[in-house]
Amino acid sequence: MDRFAPARRALDDQVTAGRFPGYVLATRAGGRDEVRAGGCDAVDGEPLRPDARFRTASITKPVGAALALALADDGVLDLDAPVATWLPELAEPRVLLDPAGPLDATEPAHRPVLVRDLLLLTPGFGYVPQDGPLPRAMEEAGLGPSGGAPGMSPDEHLARLAALPFAAQPGTRWLYHTAFDVLGTLLARRTGRALPDLLQERLLGPLGLTATGFWAAPWDLVTAYQVGAGGLEVIDPPDGAWATPPRFPSLAAGLVSTAADLLTFAAAVRDGGRGVLSGAAVRRLTTDQLSPAQRTSGAPVLDEGTSWTCGAGVVVAEGQEVGRPGTWGWAGGLGTHLWADPVRDLVVVVLTQACFDHTPGGGFAGFWRALADG
Repeated sequence: MDRFAPARRALDDQVTAGRFPGYVLATRAGGRDEVRAGGCDAVDGEPLRPDARFRTASITKPVGAALALALADDGVLDLDAPVATWLPELAEPRVLLDPAGPLDATEPAHRPVLVRDLLLLTPGFGYVPQDGPLPRAMEEAGLGPSGGAPGMSPDEHLARLAALPFAAQPGTRWLYHTAFDVLGTLLARRTGRALPDLLQERLLGPLGLTATGFWAAPWDLVTAYQVGAGGLEVIDPPDGAWATPPRFPSLAAGLVSTAADLLTFAAAVRDGGRGVLSGAAVRRLTTDQLSPAQRTSGAPVLDEGTSWTCGAGVVVAEGQEVGRPGTWGWAGGLGTHLWADPVRDLVVVVLTQACFDHTPGGGFAGFWRALADG
């Protein structure tokens, strides 16, 4: 019996409906790895290859977190050190008295931002899901979340961030995305290494992730789409933004990879780190690290049954479509998923080429139902 045939049929239905041109599904169950592709590499394109490279978007975050935790294992990085040791731009932050209030109504930060805060997304800055002067200023400065890297250098990104007040006191509120771009800048400064080289040497190379990086040759890369009024609209062609080395190597959303590489990464973590990560690092990456108040503050990005590790989401209540409590992983806004369910001994990676579709009938709900029933 083909356990994953119903899940593939659910993805095929989405292809037929025009939600995305194709997909690659990679699974690990019972010690067996399987990678299958369906659909095409582009609208009216060629059959999608299983080894096609996709923009992973926010699935970059757990990979970036693993790099930081590996450096902590090495004694290179102290998770409880103030980030201002290497990022002096953040030495004296101001914090809004009211997250929705004017930018000049602030107070000093009550404590320094710690390296750990960047991994937990609790430094006090990030995506604020309410309207107000600060979210608008973040967007105007190019600091809002996106499916890729910021359009500026890491130093300019940090300078723009430091020029604005924080939305919350460090440690008190979970705010999405931005901290992982700052984490990449910190790791590069701390080690004196270019971030792509550091990632390759400490994580990608040892795990054998040969198809993962911050850019890809156009002939390996699929087209990226969004759902528009008239159907799928191109947002990045194969020779677009990810076809050359980026100005900003983003640990928030900058990687490209294959389903097989991402499966290998998640399975390595699931297997205890395979000598690349310590047991302590694996626990930080796969178990809930937030207080109840921090978790609640993360709504609506964190839903009621999901919390955050040091770099990924984790299911903490029954009734979540991606898995039972203990399931960890994350999704990327360009149509990507990576989840590991220890209850079912299952790792799942599904990569598509289109931004998440929130219209009726869109999304992955049917896929997750089919997977749960399999």
